[in-house]
Amino acid sequence: MKSNQNWTWALATVAAATVAACGGGGDAAPQDVSVSFVAVAGATPIDCSSSLTGLGTDPTPGGAAGGLRDLRFYISDVKLVNAQGQEVPLSLGADDNFNATAGDHAVTLVDLEDKTGTCVDSNNTEATNTEIKGTVPAGTYTGIRMTLGVPFEINHTDQTADLSQTPAVINNAVNPGMAWSWAGGRKFAKIEVTNSTWTSPVFNVHLGSTGCTGTNPAAGEVDSCAQPNRVNFGFTAFNPATQQVAVDVQALLAGNNVTVNGGGAIGCMSGQTDPECPAVFERLRLDLATGATVGDGSSQQLFKVVSK
Repeated sequence: MKSNQNWTWALATVAAATVAACGGGGDAAPQDVSVSFVAVAGATPIDCSSSLTGLGTDPTPGGAAGGLRDLRFYISDVKLVNAQGQEVPLSLGADDNFNATAGDHAVTLVDLEDKTGTCVDSNNTEATNTEIKGTVPAGTYTGIRMTLGVPFEINHTDQTADLSQTPAVINNAVNPGMAWSWAGGRKFAKIEVTNSTWTSPVFNVHLGSTGCTGTNPAAGEVDSCAQPNRVNFGFTAFNPATQQVAVDVQALLAGNNVTVNGGGAIGCMSGQTDPECPAVFERLRLDLATGATVGDGSSQQLFKVVSK
């Protein structure tokens, strides 16, 4: 893994890139950016046909074995960090089924399941999306910041099929299974593993806002959420040309026995009293009581940088 090199995209001249990096925009063309995501269990790439091993704290030698059932999550407000330490927003392209820009916010659904193998479920989709694509001003960039979750301003919009009210990326008719509740908005992450021989054959990690209240939540009128549960995180060194973001399912589940349900909802569905949630939130570096990111999120264990 290359972790300590600055990087400059070569879509503009060196002179123009230097000007932009110093704060001047000039006439340099915007630089295309593609941030790729890949599912892994430890160091092993995985998909819906993979047999996962070493899951959680099950006392079976080698840990529990199972398969993916779902792996989707929302990433919002991606920013690249330039050589001066400034965060520069990534501008997405046109809205589509996986991307939308609304006001000052941009959101992408990363979908790493394809409704095959152990991911066959009525709420899953054949379509996948493994990249966040956009543009930034010409310049030299060294790192990246982003948020796991949907911004509050668009999280609580109508979940019906009316695309004039709700962008496709957060519309339940287009991306089924990602609705949380009328008050809660969307599931920010839906990560599930399964094995029919387990006492509880599915272990769910469903991350979303909780304690949401408002005048009429069913109409999208939500004023606040006691636990926002958005994870702010990033990497000080990241080169999208040679590196990608790995989603480590094994690391996320390392603190739980995924073969049984200790109480409450199956797995962790962001409940404060759910016995499976403390270990999951610890790995996400979320404060379970407040729903706030712990520190700058740099110690979260779900996402990591790996070579392409």
